[in-house]
Amino acid sequence: MDTYKVILYLNNTLLFICAFIGLIKYRFFKNTEKWYVYYIIFLFLIEAAVKLCFYIFGIKDVNFVFPFYVAGELLLLGVLFIRKLNMSVYWYIPVALLAAFFFIDSQVTNDVKKVISNIVVICFAGYALLMEIKNSKINDRFLLADSFIFLYYALSVFLFFLLRQLSDLGTEEATMIWSINNILSSVLYLSIIYTFLKLKK
Repeated sequence: MDTYKVILYLNNTLLFICAFIGLIKYRFFKNTEKWYVYYIIFLFLIEAAVKLCFYIFGIKDVNFVFPFYVAGELLLLGVLFIRKLNMSVYWYIPVALLAAFFFIDSQVTNDVKKVISNIVVICFAGYALLMEIKNSKINDRFLLADSFIFLYYALSVFLFFLLRQLSDLGTEEATMIWSINNILSSVLYLSIIYTFLKLKK
């Protein structure tokens, strides 16, 4: 549990640094690239809301935050990749409808919503990577970040399925798997921090 807390605090610290650097370097971003900053700030605000619920208001059950998280994450990354790839504006419709469904629906479990959202992000990120590698005209300043977005969301889906299959896991084993997920997101934040730092006009 101590290891889990250390990894979690490291993860939260990297997220804060990432959001801070994004704001500092905001003027170096092109219009489409600014959505990376919106995405990181959104994640930071969600994490801050959870911490406030836990430590300030004493709310132990924070499941009510999850619909905001999964819908907002899908919407932001969906818009990011649609704009980046110059896809038809009609692609906004299914992304927005799916995000709205995740936010409103209470029948589908949070785990299922997260897995579906991750799969959609994987498809967008994977296609973006293929286009960035194939077409030299597409700006690849965020190639590293896109690679780790693809990797993180793909491995997160695997971990969700693993937890679902191993329902009899003890607290220690489940904590270890969540620690792996936090390590993966920390690597994602590091890649985005590195990308932000090396940006120039």
